[in-house]
Amino acid sequence: MELTEDRIINAPRNTVWAALFDPEVLKACVPGCQELTGSAEDGFEAVVVQKVGPVKATFKGAVTMADVVAGESCTLVGEGKGGAAGFAKGEARVALEDAEGGATKLSYVVDAKVGGKLAQLGSRIVDGFARKMAQDFFTRFQEQVEPPKPDAEATEAESEDAPKKGWLKRTFSS
Repeated sequence: MELTEDRIINAPRNTVWAALFDPEVLKACVPGCQELTGSAEDGFEAVVVQKVGPVKATFKGAVTMADVVAGESCTLVGEGKGGAAGFAKGEARVALEDAEGGATKLSYVVDAKVGGKLAQLGSRIVDGFARKMAQDFFTRFQEQVEPPKPDAEATEAESEDAPKKGWLKRTFSS
C-alpha cells in the first residue's frame, strides 16, 4: 500500500525539520503510542497498541531515520511485531520545501506492509487502516508544529466565561 500527500504547515522549515527528530513530538503523533525511547541518531524503540478490524495487538518495534539530507528530506523506517497478530513494516519518505508566507510544504510517501493474522484481514481493511494511521500521524504532527491560532485562544477565553453546556445541548443549540 502506498500513500502520497502534501501538507502546508504554518511554521518555518527549520522548526518542522527539528520536530521530525524530536521524540516527544513523534510520540504525540503516533496513534496508540504507549512508549517511545531513544534518539534520531541511534533509532527509537516504540510500543504501540492498535486495533485493526477485529485484531487488537501491542506492537513492539523500532523506528530509524535513513537517507537524511539536513533540512530537506529523510525517511522514517519502522518495523513492529505484534505477537500472534503478525507484523507491520513501513517507511515514510518525507520532503520539505519553503512555501509562501514563511510556511513549509511537507510532502510524504508512505509504503506499508503487514503479515500474519493482519494480512489475513484483506487488503481493503489493511490499506484503509494504514491510510488512516498515516493521515492521523501527519495531522497530529501538523497540530504539534503549528503555533496556536489567535482566534482559538480568544474563543476559548470567551467560552470559559459562558455558562457550561452539556455535549447534547452544545450539539443541538448551534
